[in-house]
Amino acid sequence: MDNTIQLLIEEADKQKLSGKHTDAIKICERILHQDLYCIEAYEEIGDNYLSLKKYDKAKKALEKALQINPTSANANYLLGFTYSAVGHFPKSINFLEKANEVEPNHPEILRCLGWSIFHGDDKKRGIILLERALSLCPEDVLILCDLGVCYLNDKDFHRSIELFERVIQIEPENEKAQECLKAAKFFATEFNKLNKKK
Repeated sequence: MDNTIQLLIEEADKQKLSGKHTDAIKICERILHQDLYCIEAYEEIGDNYLSLKKYDKAKKALEKALQINPTSANANYLLGFTYSAVGHFPKSINFLEKANEVEPNHPEILRCLGWSIFHGDDKKRGIILLERALSLCPEDVLILCDLGVCYLNDKDFHRSIELFERVIQIEPENEKAQECLKAAKFFATEFNKLNKKK
C-alpha cells in the first residue's frame, strides 16, 4: 500500500471514530479511485455503513473485500456481524467462523460468534464462546452486556445480575445495562416465587 493511501485510510479511521461515518466513506471512495483493489477501503466502507445501519450497502462493500481476499479476518468478521444484525444467524456463523480460523482468540470475533451461535442453534456453545471472549477481555462492556442478555434468556438470573452489575461499575451511566439489571432482578424474584409455590 502506498503512503498516500495509508494516510487516507488513517484519516478515514479518525473520521469513523469521531462518528463522521459519511465523511469516512467519502475518503474511502477517493482511495478506490486510485486503487480499485484496496481491501482496507472496502472494509472501512462496510464498517461505516454498519454503524449507519445501512446493512445492504455494508454487505455489498464487504463482499467486494472478500472477492479480493477471501481469508481477510476483518472482512469475514464484519460481514458476519452484518448478517447477525439482521438476524441471519446461519450465514453470520459461517463468516464469523472463517474470521475465527484466521484470527483465533480475538475477543470481538468471539463475542459476535458466541452471540450468533446462541441465537442460532446452540445456546450452550454460544455461552461458552462469550465466556471465553470475556476471559480475554474482562472489562469489555459489550461482551459483558451480550453475555448478560444470553444468561437472562437462558434463565440464569444470578449470573445475568452479576454481569450487569459489573457493567454499571465500569459505566455507571449505561442505560441498557440498568434496564437489563432491573429486568434480571424482576425475573429472578418472580422465578423464586413460582418455585416456592411448587
